[in-house]
Amino acid sequence: MSHLLPNLIHFGRLLRAAGVPVTPAQIGDLAQALTYIDLARREDVKSAARAILISRREHAPLFERAFDLFWQPRGAAEREPGQSRLELDIRSGRRLTAAAAQGVRISDEPPEEEIQTTYSAVEILRHKPFAQMTIEELEAVKRLLREMPWSLGERRTRRMKAAKRGARLDWRRTLRASWQYGGEPLRLARRGRKFKPRPLVVLCDVSGSMERYSRLLLQFVYALDRGLDRVEAFLFSTKLHHITPYLRHRSPDAALDEVSKRVQDMGGGTQIGRALKTFNVMWARRVLGRGAIVLLVSDGWDRGDPEEIRHQMERLQLSASRLIWLNPWLGTPGYEPLTRGMQAALPYIDDFLPIHNLHSLEQLAALLAAIRENEPCLPSSNLYPTFPKAVART
Repeated sequence: MSHLLPNLIHFGRLLRAAGVPVTPAQIGDLAQALTYIDLARREDVKSAARAILISRREHAPLFERAFDLFWQPRGAAEREPGQSRLELDIRSGRRLTAAAAQGVRISDEPPEEEIQTTYSAVEILRHKPFAQMTIEELEAVKRLLREMPWSLGERRTRRMKAAKRGARLDWRRTLRASWQYGGEPLRLARRGRKFKPRPLVVLCDVSGSMERYSRLLLQFVYALDRGLDRVEAFLFSTKLHHITPYLRHRSPDAALDEVSKRVQDMGGGTQIGRALKTFNVMWARRVLGRGAIVLLVSDGWDRGDPEEIRHQMERLQLSASRLIWLNPWLGTPGYEPLTRGMQAALPYIDDFLPIHNLHSLEQLAALLAAIRENEPCLPSSNLYPTFPKAVART
């Protein structure tokens, strides 16, 4: 069972690459459901996966092919040199899509170069720090970032809609329905609150101390912008830069090249307090309404006044529904937030999470998808040390 969840995550990637929409929440539900099923009964496992992951009839043939392709016995199938399991999942998904479009049945024995049945390589890549990856591994991670599904928790609005178990009676619909019963209101219609996804605001540090992560973090911001409806993205070093308009390019490379041209101080010094002040004064009222969530990506190194960081972080936390700080150093064993900027900001952070490998991004995706109305902030992770932080808010 220890390897079940990672395998389910890879299977979800294969389905998404084949065009079947699968969310992290569905993978979590499937993992929980399989605890009540005998894993030795293959058909029971397939039935449970089909019931949870498939919601449209046209996706059923792709699911059948993907299941038989992925969950096969250990064999001697080998991958190409330098190719990771993550790339194989994407290639296999494209192959499934092409075969389904042409009406071609995929063989039960796929070509050797497309399947690897062990998970050691992908597990190493999932937990390998970005700073230690080779160029080939980083390219695979960039492709995966663009494939990764993102979803945000919903917020309750003031508008009402028809609901079976709403808190209020809908008198108009009740009276209208009573006409067919001679004016007797035998069925009471109800109304409930509408729910909408929350906006997301990303503030990303691209100073010199974050230079080794900058290009990959830009890919991360681009993936968020493409995967969610309402995203506002900002970069900061010595100044704050609004980059959302430059992320509209279809090509991620073109978008990132445009951002690099516009942000002249990339790789320079860090003025976190000054950047946050600019954001709070010029942008907060525009982008932090409707229960917005803020992701602040930085290692906390700063050359400015810690008191300014403290003041601006307090103001930012009061304006945002949830303030999440992502630190690439948090995943390092023995790390402690001892820098002046990090010490000043820590009391006002709702969630303190690492962003140093693929596993940390999966944790972030799960946290964002789990945010709900009137729920307390979830713990950052039991894998990392906890530090004092502000009282959780919704």
